[in-house]
Amino acid sequence: MTGIKTTGEKKMMFFSGRAHPELAEEVAQQLGVGVVPTKAFDFANGEIYVRYQESARGADCFLIQSHTAPINKWIMEQLIMIDALKRASARSITVIVPFYGYARQDKKHRGREPISARLIADLMKTAGADRLLTVDLHTDQIQGFFDGPVDHLFALPLLADYVGAKVDRSKLTVVSPDAGRVRVADRWCDRLGAPLAIVHKRRDKDVANQVTVHEVVGEVKGRVCVLVDDMIDTGGTICAAADALFAHGAEDVIVTATHGVLSGPAADRLKNSKVSEFVLTNTLPTPGELSESLDKITVLSIAPTIARAAREVFEDGSVTSLFDEQ
Repeated sequence: MTGIKTTGEKKMMFFSGRAHPELAEEVAQQLGVGVVPTKAFDFANGEIYVRYQESARGADCFLIQSHTAPINKWIMEQLIMIDALKRASARSITVIVPFYGYARQDKKHRGREPISARLIADLMKTAGADRLLTVDLHTDQIQGFFDGPVDHLFALPLLADYVGAKVDRSKLTVVSPDAGRVRVADRWCDRLGAPLAIVHKRRDKDVANQVTVHEVVGEVKGRVCVLVDDMIDTGGTICAAADALFAHGAEDVIVTATHGVLSGPAADRLKNSKVSEFVLTNTLPTPGELSESLDKITVLSIAPTIARAAREVFEDGSVTSLFDEQ
């Protein structure tokens, strides 16, 4: 005999950083597992310490961390947690990133700029991640930045079914807030059987988050318009697009987005907007002042989608099959 055979079964372990513990608990509950107890704290100078309270040797480990504010701290914590799992002899490390930080910096627009989305992927791979599982990347090309399998999940079924159940579909128009989201908006049209409109915009290349809306392409007068985007950051883009739709005679506007970043002036912009409802998922925690005071924000849980995908990965199933109807 030249080797040793083992009869051990595969073991899933689920870990979470400190960025969004509520989502982690929901995903763990859907999976039917507990979140592995973890000791994590910050030193006085801001350095992060992590130690797991259970052995991860030989386990298929799933580590969830959403890149919310302060984004650089939580990315660093995730890298440290990946490194700790690698050094704890984990069999495999699947990193779950509901919101992928720096995704908007996915290419060089001008000289001397970084491609930060690629840098994040390289850091995760170097730290020891074997697989990446994420939700609605800003652009599909980011999947190619990570040197390993990437499972790209979509919130479209969750958001579209919610909107379709509460709106008269004969009056519905799906609207892309810019040319870059037309492909996604087209999938919404197929799912809801609705026509498409586009808001043409131009950004000021020297001023971040500054948008000037020019015109609306498509019929929106007297229609209920659903603006579909991947994220709402400061709210400038989406609120300007909504104003353009109302100016062109839209009866009502509903905004849907997977990621509610909601930073800076977003709270005031959403409160003062004529949009009747903002529909988000919980890939990121909703800021307290908004979740408590703004009743037109609806947050749907992405946890069942993430849990189903994680189970398919663990059981060597097909993640793609979850979205075949698209």
